[in-house]
Formats: sequence, C-alpha cells, structure tokens
Amino acid sequence: MAANKKRCHWVSDDPIYIAYHDEEWGVPVFDDQTLFEFLILEGQQAGLSWITILKRRDNYRACFDGFDAQKIARYSPSKLNKLLQNPALIRNRLKIEAIIKNAQAYLAIKETRDTFAEYIWQFVNGAPIQNHWKTPKQVPVNTPQSTAMSKDLKKQGFKFVGSTICYAYMQATGMVNDHTTDCFRHQQLM
Repeated sequence: MAANKKRCHWVSDDPIYIAYHDEEWGVPVFDDQTLFEFLILEGQQAGLSWITILKRRDNYRACFDGFDAQKIARYSPSKLNKLLQNPALIRNRLKIEAIIKNAQAYLAIKETRDTFAEYIWQFVNGAPIQNHWKTPKQVPVNTPQSTAMSKDLKKQGFKFVGSTICYAYMQATGMVNDHTTDCFRHQQLM
C-alpha cells in the first residue's frame, strides 16, 4: 500500500479506504457468501458515505452472524429490536428489516440456482466489463445492466437495491472494472 501509487480519485488517505481500494474494490467475486455480504453493505450505504460503512463492517459481521443468510432469514422481531438499539450499526429500521428480507430472497434464489454467483453474474454475461475511464466524470452512477439487475432483484423480493446501489455493487464485486486508467489497479484487473 505504498503512498506513491496513483489511485482512483475517491480514495482518501484513510488506511481503511486505501486497503479496500488496493485489495478488494473491483476484484471479481464469485463466492456466494461474499456476494451476499457486499449486497447487504451496499444497501446500508444508501444516503451515506462508503467509508461510514467500511468502518462498521466488522460490527455488521458480528451483529449479523457473519452474514449467514440462513440465520438472518430467521431473525425474530425481538432480534430486530435488539439490532435497532445497537449503536455499532446504522439504526435505520427500513435498512435493518431489508437485511432480513434480503437474506430470505437470497436463499430463495439459491434454491433455484446452483449458486447466487450464477444468478448475479448473468447481468454481465458471466465476465467483468472492462471499462477504460480516463476521468472520474466519465464513470456512470448506473448502467442498463445495473438497472436490469435492480429490477430483477426487486422482483425477487430484495430491498435497497436501486440501480445506483446495484452499480456500486457491480463495481465493488468486480463485475465492472471502474478503476480509472491512471490508477495502478486498472491494468492489474484487466
């Protein structure tokens, strides 16, 4: 994580952000558990900065049983109320309820597919889209693929999965390579 490397414009000097950018953002993810975790975290980000979520990521893992969808899908109303009292989380009732609903929808998809990865990667035909943005202004906030993903996820019962959230999810999980061409990670992820 050398400081002299050229990174995407959005990366601050916060070590958490640098590590996330250098090691995770844009790396193709095919592991169902990790894909589920990112989908949950991206939904929690709605209206907030990503660094806010990154700094609470370990808290979310601890409070939501390591993002074990089987357990989350069975959370009781009392568990929900306990989560809403936890200052380590974003205490927004709709967002917390969405995590439970999303776990249920995720499990329903897994009943009909071999993997969640198979389902979610269909929106980019199973391979990362390699973009070549020269400036941050060129990077879109959503695309036809993220809109299609959003519509289908909503149809499946997911919450907090608008087109912009889905595009951020696609960026995070490497479904698109949106590192700008001057970033050292762009070529590495080609």
